[in-house]
Amino acid sequence: MISIFSAKIYVDAKKKTAAIFDSVNIDNEYYPENPTKTKMSLNEKIEISIESEYISHLRANLNSTLRLIQASYDSIESVKI
Repeated sequence: MISIFSAKIYVDAKKKTAAIFDSVNIDNEYYPENPTKTKMSLNEKIEISIESEYISHLRANLNSTLRLIQASYDSIESVKI
């Protein structure tokens, strides 16, 4: 029996949400060898769903995604868009 681990995250960065989604989602789309099943969508907030058979893969993908979100937010803030 295989266990599936999952996480769902919502990100709301107000006016910057769409820009952050565009910058982070592109990495997700062009990483076909990703060992996790990662889906991102944008409504009023960014919704990120991650599934994996291994909790270590889930944790690594979650950490990478959150760091990319933080870097995107910080970059936007630094130029005051």
